[in-house]
Amino acid sequence: MIRFAVIADPHVHDCDWVPTGSGLPGAIRSFGETGQSTRIFNESVPAFRAALTAAVEAGAKIVVLVGDLTDDGQRPNIDKALSIIAEFRKRHGLRVLMTPGNHDFFAIDGRPQRKTFLAADGMRVAVDSAASAEAATLGSGEALQILSGLGFTPDAADRHWETPFGHDPDWQARSYRTTSPNGHTACDMIDASYLVEPLDGLWVLSIDANVCIPRDDATDFTDPMHFLDPSKLGWDVVAKHRPHLLGWITDVASRARRLGKHLVAFSHYPPLDVLGNSAATEIPVFGANGLAQRIPDLSVAEALAATGIKLHFSGHLHVNDTARYRSTAGGFVNIAVPSPVGYGAGLKIIDMTPTATHVRTLPLRRVEGHDIAFAAYRAEAAHMHRAAPAASKAVDHGQFLNRHLCHLVRRRYLPREWPSDLEAFVQSAKVSDLLKLLGVTLPVVNDFSMLCMVEDWYRFRKAGALALPDIAAERVALYQRLVSGPRAEPETELAARMAVIVDLLGLYMNRQPSIDFAIMPNLDIIEGGAEQGRAVA
Repeated sequence: MIRFAVIADPHVHDCDWVPTGSGLPGAIRSFGETGQSTRIFNESVPAFRAALTAAVEAGAKIVVLVGDLTDDGQRPNIDKALSIIAEFRKRHGLRVLMTPGNHDFFAIDGRPQRKTFLAADGMRVAVDSAASAEAATLGSGEALQILSGLGFTPDAADRHWETPFGHDPDWQARSYRTTSPNGHTACDMIDASYLVEPLDGLWVLSIDANVCIPRDDATDFTDPMHFLDPSKLGWDVVAKHRPHLLGWITDVASRARRLGKHLVAFSHYPPLDVLGNSAATEIPVFGANGLAQRIPDLSVAEALAATGIKLHFSGHLHVNDTARYRSTAGGFVNIAVPSPVGYGAGLKIIDMTPTATHVRTLPLRRVEGHDIAFAAYRAEAAHMHRAAPAASKAVDHGQFLNRHLCHLVRRRYLPREWPSDLEAFVQSAKVSDLLKLLGVTLPVVNDFSMLCMVEDWYRFRKAGALALPDIAAERVALYQRLVSGPRAEPETELAARMAVIVDLLGLYMNRQPSIDFAIMPNLDIIEGGAEQGRAVA
């Protein structure tokens, strides 16, 4: 048996970093920014430590890190993340293998950043990288050189190591020519993909899908504005702009089968629909505002299936999901790994045997030092003459993320993503009003607000069954009856759109197993079947 852990999107931010010339005591991010972000910032170091500790306690010696190691690729945050990883390698022999995420670096020379930190009295202070140079996101070459020890270059203990271009780890040997969408502009970029055998029999394939391409009108490749943001591109541009990757992946998969190696592939971006297979249902309602816009075209799944890989891990969307694709070309399973700093925080423990791949999900609800910034949040609120945010009174990391999610629903998701008619209904209605609108007769013992239901909707969307500890059992039972029972034909546009919201909830609740399950050689996914280990509760 081969055991390893998978961690996604830790977004490490060093609160002890003192931005040059800022006069600040440290770099604690404001709750004003935290409350608008899908990830939390200041709690990232304790959460990352907790995830690595959970991996060690589960008996893993290898950690596959699925991108976004740092919050925005600033040198102080990279240094902090590497110091933590070095500590765990020295104390526990833990090896971390990383793939690039969109927050780890940008294009050739990086890009500027502007963040809001808190002074000792709670006053918000903006720090611009024009004044504090170390606050900028690094470019790919500089960042990869610093991160090279995380699998990007060979380690003395590796049994095998290669790149799509051969065995030379030099960055110049791993450069390729990429063009703008119209093909008129071109520049040289680095492909940081690699294959490594860190343990006998385990091949780990890191696919650099973080493709940064120049704009059609690009003239200055030192200017970040002349590049497209890879976070909105993902796998959809890999085949066109890194065509060498698919042939190499096919060759790696073929050699792995011939040599009897356990092959594990990972990239930052999901190649499949990791939202409970809901993208096609969501897009007509949410359009360009929805998360489903980040799901790649089906041609990506077909291309990857044809390579022969069977297991792929992804991050980026901070969701907990299992997706499977089968066609005449082949098939594979993608496991979307939740982030330690997003709702439904957790990591995956993988046991590979000759007969099955067993997956356990360890939730990260208790994190030592989870309240690192709570006093600062309260000081910020007092300075703004506001009540302290409920999140700053959370008893553990799980409750903090749960309250942060509720804050996001009200302050970000509803006003930014939901159509105005749906938002207006949700803001004023109760669940009994929804049932009446849909022509559904169900008993509601304790009527509750639609806002509460939408919070649950996002909990299930992001975390699947990991959300159950945060949702009252009677609400779960009501939702199950609602999503599976008959409904009247919608009589109004509002009723039709809210019916889709209910359909989406059903997809989120009844997705493929995503907590403890086994993947069989024929890609059947069996609930349970995972070896039992101690979870971080």
